[in-house]
Formats: sequence, structure tokens, C-alpha cells
Amino acid sequence: MVQAVQGAKVVVTGAGGGIGAALARRFAAQGARVVVNDLDAARAKAVAEEIGGHVVAGDASSVVDEARDALGGTVDVWCANAGVGRDGGEPGQALREEDWALSWDVNVMAHVRAAHALLPEWLERGSGRFVSTVSAAGLLTMIGTAPYSVTKHGAYAFAEWLSLTYRHRGVKVHAICPQGVRTDMLDASGSAGDLVLKPTAIAPEDVADALFEGIGQDRFLILPHPEVAEYYRARAADPERWLGGMNRVQRQWETTR
Repeated sequence: MVQAVQGAKVVVTGAGGGIGAALARRFAAQGARVVVNDLDAARAKAVAEEIGGHVVAGDASSVVDEARDALGGTVDVWCANAGVGRDGGEPGQALREEDWALSWDVNVMAHVRAAHALLPEWLERGSGRFVSTVSAAGLLTMIGTAPYSVTKHGAYAFAEWLSLTYRHRGVKVHAICPQGVRTDMLDASGSAGDLVLKPTAIAPEDVADALFEGIGQDRFLILPHPEVAEYYRARAADPERWLGGMNRVQRQWETTR
């Protein structure tokens, strides 16, 4: 058991399936009280009933107050897990502004809005935990999907900013950055996901394992795929070589489409 979450009041957004459901189950198994949030009310209800939690359906950007009320007026842990993947159109093709707007709203601004609502209480009492499900795309990038790659960089940057700004005031922040995870989002990622992500894809439960190990060690950066650390170092040490390697992956993908 991870003592830091026993009895904690936890909200997991996008928890109707995939990583979110795995996180909700793990927090509940560790003795936390859990609110399960998802746009799909039926899926959220199913997970909540399974774990003995509360269901708060709806947009992750606007459920802080309702989730807080469901937990008796306090939130200890917020898991900003809800996310979307959109390709947004390649340069030279029709630009799908709505895909960019949705990606910014869900992958970045939902995190910003939640933190804005939670921080006053957390700073007053000197404790709180913000868990951001980012992606290895937030540290590296992902072929074929500019909105996803760009906004996941934004999600990582916001989590990093929260940590460096408030850690001395008792706010803990964790950024989870997996590569492929066997979820509906991976299934919808098409041939790019098949090429880059599926060969080393892990189960959502493996992501939950990595998070709880990181919580126990009080680590900011959570890497369910340890090899991402090497890729990140290589990217920083020699950007030209790294970009050349990624371009080779891009060209390989183009031959398969």
C-alpha cells in the first residue's frame, strides 16, 4: 500500500476506460475515495460501481465543483487523464481548426482550469497532488499528428511549471509519459500507431503500476516505458541526429499508407 493515497479523495478524468479506469481501480484498491469522470456517463457509471466510487459525468474542464461536492468538499488528488488524439490535417491539406481547438481544450486547458480551481485550497492547507497523463509525445513527438504532439508538449510544460512553482508549498505533481498503451486511443491511431506504438504497447495497468511506484518515490517524471529516458537524452544531446532518425520513421510510414 502507498500510504500517501490511503484515504485520499481522488478524481480521475477520462476514467471510463483505458488508463483512466486503471488509475481509478488502483486508487480505490489503495483505500482512496474515487470520483470517476468521463464524457460517456454509462462507462463512468460502470467503473464507479465496480470500485465503489462516485460518478461525475461530463467535460473534464467543468467538473471540479461537482467532483469536490461528491467527495465531501475536498479533493486531495486530481488525475488529469482525459485526452484526445487528432491529426489536424498535414501542411498543404485542409486545416481542420476544430481538431486543433479540441486538442488544446482537452489536452491542455482542461489541466489549466482544474489547477486554477484546486490550487487555492491546496496552497492554503499546504498539500495536494496533480497527476497529468501526458504521453511520450510530450517529451519527444509523434509522427502523423501535429495537434496531439504539440498539445502534449503543452501538457508536459504545464505540469513542469506547476511542479517547479509550488513544490515548496506542498503541491506534488506527476507527469506520466508512456508510449503505446493498449487503449481505444491506440486502436484509433491508425497506421502511424501500428508502426511506432503497437510493437511495444503495454497494458493500462502497467501505467498505474508506474505511477504508484513514482508516487512512492516522490518522482515528477513517470516513464512506464523506461527507454523513453534514453530517447529524451538523445534528443537533447544531438537534435539533428534525432530529427534525422525520426524523419526516417516518417518516410517508412509514408510507404505504408
